Amino acid sequence: MTSRLLVLTRTADYRHDSIPAAVAAVRDLSRHPVEHTEDPAALEGDLDDCAAVVFLSTSGEVLTPAGRTRLAAYVDGGGGFVGVHAAACTEYGWPYYGDLLGARFARHPDLQPGRVLVEDADHPATRHLPGVWEFTDEWYDFRSNPRSGARVLLRADETSYTGGGMGADHPLAWCRDQAGGRVFYTALGHTAESYDDPAFREHLRGGIAWAAAR
Repeated sequence: MTSRLLVLTRTADYRHDSIPAAVAAVRDLSRHPVEHTEDPAALEGDLDDCAAVVFLSTSGEVLTPAGRTRLAAYVDGGGGFVGVHAAACTEYGWPYYGDLLGARFARHPDLQPGRVLVEDADHPATRHLPGVWEFTDEWYDFRSNPRSGARVLLRADETSYTGGGMGADHPLAWCRDQAGGRVFYTALGHTAESYDDPAFREHLRGGIAWAAAR
């Protein structure tokens, strides 16, 4: 059976206008057939044929209790999980999800240009990037720093924009192991234009490929 990429874009809180562009980009970039859904019931069925599950700018409580159980069993059993941008604003009421992702969204300043610093260039999501990458985004702050439980790939240079709240150690993208599975998260991807940016597209492609390579 050909493995699929299950992409969830359900929103129960803020909805990003960039979601259609994001889904189109994932379809273009993925080497797996993409199943895009807004239906939480899609997470209640068998996920064993999924190369990875992608939460693409989801927000709020997007899963049913059965979906939570199924997703946890899938990842802990060796599945891949990818969170993009507002995936960190998702499932605040489910402690497992916060541990899975590595950190939860706290706040962000206004959308503005800034600098991304590549901390780990030895990863498919970052090896194509320059050491300092100029980008425009919302520069998410998180409630906690994921570093203790994750491999940080990118961090924000808070001196390059206004309103940062995490200081010099401000992770933006990371990966981690979850039991038998792989998790990749990037805070970037607020704007529709991001998904036309070749460097960001390769960042996203590399992260998805890494999570799906189990």
